[in-house]
Amino acid sequence: MYALGAILVSLLVLVVLLRFRVKIGLSLVVAAGVLAILLGVTPQAMWAQLVDEWTNKALTQTTPYLFVSLTSLLLLVNVVGEAMGQIGLSSRLVPAMQGLFRSRRVALAAIPLMMGMLPTPGGIMLSAPMVREAGDKIGVDRSRLAAINFFFRHQWEPVWPLFPAIPLIQGMLGVSAGRLLGHHIVLTVAGIVSGIVFLLLAGIPPRQREHMEARAGLRSHTKDFVHAFWPIAFTAILYVVLDVPPAIAIFLAILGLLLLHRVSVRRWPGIFKAAKEPDMVLLLFGALWFKLNLEAGGAVPNVVGFFAQLHMPVALIVFLLPFLVAASTGVTMGTVAITYPFLMAYITQGGQTNLGLETLAFAGLQFGLSISPIHLCLALSASYFDTPLARIILRVLPPALCIAAAGFLMAFFAP
Repeated sequence: MYALGAILVSLLVLVVLLRFRVKIGLSLVVAAGVLAILLGVTPQAMWAQLVDEWTNKALTQTTPYLFVSLTSLLLLVNVVGEAMGQIGLSSRLVPAMQGLFRSRRVALAAIPLMMGMLPTPGGIMLSAPMVREAGDKIGVDRSRLAAINFFFRHQWEPVWPLFPAIPLIQGMLGVSAGRLLGHHIVLTVAGIVSGIVFLLLAGIPPRQREHMEARAGLRSHTKDFVHAFWPIAFTAILYVVLDVPPAIAIFLAILGLLLLHRVSVRRWPGIFKAAKEPDMVLLLFGALWFKLNLEAGGAVPNVVGFFAQLHMPVALIVFLLPFLVAASTGVTMGTVAITYPFLMAYITQGGQTNLGLETLAFAGLQFGLSISPIHLCLALSASYFDTPLARIILRVLPPALCIAAAGFLMAFFAP
């Protein structure tokens, strides 16, 4: 019971710091430090835990490896965005997508879906201006536009390797990328389909003559789209098919992008400066330190034993823990690092990994993020689209519940 109380206190510290607009990376480091003090994790105990990892786990599952690889991935994602901007691909991507899709509904969803494949902090603002412009042009309610932009942008999180949570989960479970994503894809499909049903089938005004746009330049639009999208697809293919770490794959994609477009080597340092994101480094450090404290402080078996005494159904525990932490913090990486060490006791038993239960855990995380009022993307959406935050959450709630339902189905029918 004490271990659970210590975790709740550290989470409360995190939430309070976020409320006072302290950056998420620094907030998570402070919360991890508070947890270490409460659990009595000394530097010696921390070192012993790291040595135990090095001795008994594969290299890709050790904390130092995860820190280096995930930090590299997160920072290089910013470099891709900077390179595409300087080359001029970002400005050509949106007109290309608008020209390729004749359906107004498809265009509204496709813009945040495609831009969501490049996860950057506050990146929802990349697609927001395009969605607002396209939606205003055909008379769609601003709260619906905000919900469309927010919801569809986040549907790649369960499967897209550029989101650091995916390789982190893979490393913790020790399963192949293909097997993990083969289960998670159900959440993405459920999200996209339910998003179409609840956000796009209604509330879109009838087509007027002025909404019709010429199909001229289709070949040019396709060329622009391929040039902008191939580095992202290249990274995903190397990760899923060849199991190449995403950080290495995206670095190769960046080099290919710069060489293909003959960017002067003198401009490369300026482009790579986009990787200078100290708070993102702190975010990953804090998340992994929190996870290490849980393991070194013996909190995991204590909390698992406490839940066992309550006789809570396993599926409920697996869903609720990520949901509560995600709703409280609004952060994917932190939620995974905080909750998965506990959930491993339920997900992995007798040397076997139940990916159906793990998919339920991620569904809980997604559901929490979708309705969290402190989720940065939701706050930015409410501000940019000039609409109440509660109205966006109410519009997103039905498809978010469908994702949760898909998670429970996977837990019961796809072990």
